[in-house]
Amino acid sequence: MDYSNKAKELFNSGYNCSQAVVLAFKDKLDLDEKTLISLSSSFGGGISRLREVCGCISGMAIVLGLLYGNYDVNDNEAKAKHYQMIQKLALEFKQHFNTYNCAELLNIKKGPSNYVPEKRSKEYYEKRPCGNYIAYMASLIEREIKEHE
Repeated sequence: MDYSNKAKELFNSGYNCSQAVVLAFKDKLDLDEKTLISLSSSFGGGISRLREVCGCISGMAIVLGLLYGNYDVNDNEAKAKHYQMIQKLALEFKQHFNTYNCAELLNIKKGPSNYVPEKRSKEYYEKRPCGNYIAYMASLIEREIKEHE
């Protein structure tokens, strides 16, 4: 499956950055679509339009947490291994795009923006580079999954 294109298509159909990344991998996850949509719904716009960490980074953390997250709260080695994996992909994203901050990626004012999302239109998608960020993150996740299989 081409997860990059799937994630970009999901974003272009109206899902936020985090939802698009998470839903692209629904075939790998043991949760229904409605739960995945709800689970990732708060992370668009850099966490509910706070313009902090990009939603596709949050989506990556959700996907890999569901797949490889540790379950034993006393297993610090497993926790560290998982954090290392998440940091590796987040830092690879940052190296490629110079940041993983939503405001910086969009070249807009830092800090919370209006909590009301913009209407999705042709013009919205033309000015938003988010699809490229989402597709890139999906390719990193796909690579990580293949390394674990």
